[in-house]
Amino acid sequence: MNASSDVLVVGGGVIGLTTAYFLARDGVRVTVVDRGEMGREASWAGAGIIPPGNPDRAAHPGDRLRALSARMYPLFSAELRERTGVDNGYVRCGGVEMGRPDLALMELWRDEDIEFHWVNGPLTQIEAAFTAELYDFNYYFPDEAQVRNPWHLRALILSCESLGVRLVPNCPVRRLNLAGSQVEAVETESGRLVAGRYLVAAGPWTEQLMPNGPHVFPVRGQMVLFRPRMPLFRTILSRGGKYLVPRQDGRVLAGSTEEEVGFDKRTTEEAIRDLTATARAWVPALCDAPVETTWAGLRPATRDGLPYLGRMPGFDNLYVAAGHFRMGIQMSPATGLVMAELLQDQATTLPLATFAPDRPPTAAHRLAFYS
Repeated sequence: MNASSDVLVVGGGVIGLTTAYFLARDGVRVTVVDRGEMGREASWAGAGIIPPGNPDRAAHPGDRLRALSARMYPLFSAELRERTGVDNGYVRCGGVEMGRPDLALMELWRDEDIEFHWVNGPLTQIEAAFTAELYDFNYYFPDEAQVRNPWHLRALILSCESLGVRLVPNCPVRRLNLAGSQVEAVETESGRLVAGRYLVAAGPWTEQLMPNGPHVFPVRGQMVLFRPRMPLFRTILSRGGKYLVPRQDGRVLAGSTEEEVGFDKRTTEEAIRDLTATARAWVPALCDAPVETTWAGLRPATRDGLPYLGRMPGFDNLYVAAGHFRMGIQMSPATGLVMAELLQDQATTLPLATFAPDRPPTAAHRLAFYS
């Protein structure tokens, strides 16, 4: 296996696949290699929440990345569906964030011109299924949306194949072969892969592959999927890192934990019990809904809460796109676009200095949306 491509992407999650898609759409020859099945790690395991955004008004580069993706999603979803016939489940469903008054966050939303409303009174006025005893200060975002992660990834994989992207699953990478400022090849368990440029988008495994690379580490997130007899509600409900996402077929996804336990993807009785109890406290009708399945994923985290995007210092042909933590799906269209531009020596739609792989350690950034 010694095939040559213009760009070799190491990592077949939503970031790697989206970048490959935009590159191939521009006529670039791309190979994507993954240690397992394409799109079956954190990208598949997440909830697919797409917060609203206005990239023309967002103040922080992280928010601009999220906001540009939000703007891109409707057309991007339609483009994937037209190319493959696969609906990724994109729908503008609205969302409620529960909690205490937060003047700083509200200022960020106003500055970005994001529509939101304070819900005065019980949340049953938003959805009859919500319990009336929920927190007494809540924000409603009518433009919040969602995609269904497995469907979105299937559409991406088929779209990449339709554009001639070579997908190589179940092929762990052993190392990068380096010669001075160049990557000469990638050694895999099935042989050598050669390209002109190399992008490492391997999620929490990125640090293991990069020479003196950026610090990306795994954070486990556990999930519970309910299967009610009928649809109970339409609006996403969240508080901090926990959420309920109602799918259009009636299923309800409840998440999620944040656990630094290395590369352990096992679920735990304690976490599943807590997520289940929280879900049923927020939506009492879920008490009658069976749990269909549970799972966990490993999010690629960074200490300052921002992904690493850019060319690796000291190398002419090595790039990284990793560390999106809980925001991989929501930031993927804009990330794929700017990385495809960068890999083709084009001016990037958004400036990438804030995401530089060699940026100094800083305190965690506060973005307008968390999930």
